[in-house]
Amino acid sequence: MTTGFVPPPYPYERLGELKAIAGRLDGGPIDLSIGTPCDPAPPEVIAALAAPGLAEGYPASIGTPALRAAAAGWISRRLGATVDADTELAACVGTKEFVASAPQYLRLRTPAKDTVLYPAISYPTYEMGAILAGVRAVPYQQLAEISDADAGRALCLWVNSPNNPTGEIWDLAEAAGWGRERDVPVLSDECYAEFSYGRPAGTILNSGTAGVLALHSLSKRDNFAGARIGFYAGDAELVHYLREVRKHAGLMPPGPVQHAASVALADDRHIEVQRERYWRRMQRLCQVLAAVGLPAKMPDGAFYLWLEAPDGDAWGAARMLAERTGIVASPGEFYGPVSTGYLRVAAVAPDDRIELAARRVGLT
Repeated sequence: MTTGFVPPPYPYERLGELKAIAGRLDGGPIDLSIGTPCDPAPPEVIAALAAPGLAEGYPASIGTPALRAAAAGWISRRLGATVDADTELAACVGTKEFVASAPQYLRLRTPAKDTVLYPAISYPTYEMGAILAGVRAVPYQQLAEISDADAGRALCLWVNSPNNPTGEIWDLAEAAGWGRERDVPVLSDECYAEFSYGRPAGTILNSGTAGVLALHSLSKRDNFAGARIGFYAGDAELVHYLREVRKHAGLMPPGPVQHAASVALADDRHIEVQRERYWRRMQRLCQVLAAVGLPAKMPDGAFYLWLEAPDGDAWGAARMLAERTGIVASPGEFYGPVSTGYLRVAAVAPDDRIELAARRVGLT
């Protein structure tokens, strides 16, 4: 019997042992493994989901004019770049599905190429998207280390800034230039763009739209992860191609969600509050981690603490953290083989749960 593709275990489903250890503490586990928002979406955004007349018909696959205008306005207002809402922007059903499906569509567009280049320490879906497309997944740590042979075979290059899991902020203009010189589309996952600390938020679109796409999500910015809505913007030819193929795939964000997203993107006040929440939580978590011998530095962006495990034993450190504090963290191997000696701690629990961890280690 021939065996085809067997999906590997989903990374976060491997944390059962850690959750069981943390669950032995009074008050139970504090799950900081998955970067899922825990705070409420703005009330006006939730109210917009119930607007009449939005659920009966099929929604626009590319996004309603109102949503695309709101997204383009947000890019201009918050990121300082300009895109044409009619030709250079379209909606997606949350950005994870875009990350996972883009390689197969790009392979149809350019069948002579067979490689996805992605950061060696990164969100695992970049690699999985290549695997699901049946193409090569080639990690890189620096652009300069990518061989001419791999660049010549590349369907796309993924970049992610601020980076998940490290919080590093990348030089996106450099990445755009690298791709343009080699005729490789650069796909920039910017879902944490609003969570940059000590510097303005940025986008790869600041260097123009030619040859690049910026991918944005409302999951983190607006605590709207359950609604599954995002958008991509950039090169008009790439946007047009992906719009058309995605229509055939039936990828349509729900009508009520599109309306609510346009409301969310028009308001910036709530993101300032959310950024401050994450910063405060990460500061407190640094204190908790230091108390158990796991020092961590504040990141430049996103809302994760990325820390080195003693003796490179990430699973051992994660077990100790679960025993002492009840915190469930993600071992670095989830984000690539070069980061097996690290842990990621996401600041995604309410303040009272983080304070419970602090009390467990004697902090007041």
